[in-house]
Amino acid sequence: MRGDKMFQRKIYKQLQQWKDTRAGKTALLVEGQRRVGKSTVVEEFAQKAYKSYILIDFSTCSQDIRNLFHDISDLDFFFLQLQLLTNVRLEERNSVIIFDEVQLFPLVRQAIKSLVKDHRYDYIETGSLISIKKNVKDILIPSEEQRIYMYPMDFEEFLWAIGDNVTMSMVQFLFDKQKPAGDGAHRKIMRNLRLYMLIGGMPQAVETYLQENNFEPVDQVKRDILHLYEDDFYKIDPTGRLSQLFDAIPAQLNKNTARYAVSSVIPTMRPSNSLNLIAELLDSRTALAAYHTSMPSTEMASYKDLTKFKLFLSDTGLFTTLMFKNKSFTENEIYKKLLNDKSTANLGYLFENLIAQMLTASGYELYYHTFPAKEKKINYEIDFLLAKNNKVMPIEVKSSGYKRHASLDAFCQKYFSQISDKYILYTKDFQKEQDIRLVPMYMTPFI
Repeated sequence: MRGDKMFQRKIYKQLQQWKDTRAGKTALLVEGQRRVGKSTVVEEFAQKAYKSYILIDFSTCSQDIRNLFHDISDLDFFFLQLQLLTNVRLEERNSVIIFDEVQLFPLVRQAIKSLVKDHRYDYIETGSLISIKKNVKDILIPSEEQRIYMYPMDFEEFLWAIGDNVTMSMVQFLFDKQKPAGDGAHRKIMRNLRLYMLIGGMPQAVETYLQENNFEPVDQVKRDILHLYEDDFYKIDPTGRLSQLFDAIPAQLNKNTARYAVSSVIPTMRPSNSLNLIAELLDSRTALAAYHTSMPSTEMASYKDLTKFKLFLSDTGLFTTLMFKNKSFTENEIYKKLLNDKSTANLGYLFENLIAQMLTASGYELYYHTFPAKEKKINYEIDFLLAKNNKVMPIEVKSSGYKRHASLDAFCQKYFSQISDKYILYTKDFQKEQDIRLVPMYMTPFI
């Protein structure tokens, strides 16, 4: 078992479901950004759900093990050698073989077809970043591979980690009943949400916070993770442009413009090249995109503009650190101000990133919509549009000034026949304003 602390993670249920329903008929590929906890949760699952397991980490394993995969024509011999090299006894239909960091050795993915067909054991692969796709030239990708994605710890998982197992079930009850939490409970939950916003959902960052109770070492952990991503970006794009696009995400959001302006980050880049790099960035799972849709409907995907998008970080804690990347470290004082809502800075973009992450973790694709005002030379903008039950739900994110919502009003007037629920996500307690639901941000997972 690795040294990482094992936190309760929702993906564990998906692993169990795969084992129970597929019964060895497919391998499982767990994808996600680096340091999100894939290896830890998969190994924990292997320990609990099987009689024995073999973990092959392709970042550290011996050349002898790698050589086994060059010829798997005799599987009896292959498994015999594997057991000898790992000193693990495999039990037919009661053992699993884990291929960790599979992007480093794509040949193993080609072997999956034969291994699954053999049906003796179960197989789980984990992979990080784009190189999953990059390193598969001349490799036959198996159809016998089910994929699931692992995201950073969501708000509920974060609460579990800090010892709170009751809050989110209460929040769901309040959301379903459309009731406020009350002043005391609301303040407590919002403070924990701000704590989550600052620390994020990377297990190492959460563990460091629990051990140290100090933001500075947490910030250092997050900076180390960001440096790791930077190294990966340079491997993919040695020019450094991919790294530039990633680093500029907070600044681009802070500008409060209708799109991510690649030309303002890298003026010399051709549009076709920029779209390729953006695709690489999104494939890495380190960033999320909300695309502009010209038609607010349940078929928004058919009307999305690939050239007009906003980018977010997939982890709110990393976003907070990237905001202050110009500093060698982010002082405790800054964290305290943010935590206690005492910062003088406009944090609307930080909350917007938080909501993007929360909606993505809930399974939504992200879209937004802009349209010109009839009488003014301005554009209205809806922060997020969600498709649900053949209708769309417009969402505005407000860190302050929630009583004015001209964009939402104009949108609802223009597209009234296509709209179900209307939401303002904000920092206050639940209330209703006519047919608009003003919902505290911690209720986002239940929308």
